Amino acid sequence: MSFRHIVRIAGVDIEGELSLVFGLTKIKGVGPRLARACAVKLGLDPRMKIGYLSDEDVEKIESFLMEPLKFGVPVWMVNRRKDYESGLDRHLIGSDLILVARQDIERELRIRSWRGIRHSLGLKVRGQRTHTTGRVGPVVGVAKGKTKQQ
Repeated sequence: MSFRHIVRIAGVDIEGELSLVFGLTKIKGVGPRLARACAVKLGLDPRMKIGYLSDEDVEKIESFLMEPLKFGVPVWMVNRRKDYESGLDRHLIGSDLILVARQDIERELRIRSWRGIRHSLGLKVRGQRTHTTGRVGPVVGVAKGKTKQQ
């Protein structure tokens, strides 16, 4: 069994020194819980180094990450439940996740929903307070006048 220093999984280069669970979290859309479920469902040791994975194991991991529901993962673990267009439960990773999130924001902007308006104004979207936090730009303070000399 040979060791590879860089392994490419789902379009992401992952260092071979990382453990399987921690290395899979480097893929956008895969968190620690899904990474551990992947290792357990595929019968792999979660603590093994990614560099020792065989090509067959990498293919199994990629197929798991594309469609985790086929491997018996519960529905609440996927990141795209009841997709807007298809109505299906899906799990997206990598650039697909970025693209769909951008499309969702564009749809909100187009229909002029509350969230879309907040996005267009550059304000907080999820109900956070804005009175004291989230300030960007230069500091606007009170300028002191010249003190009179006696």
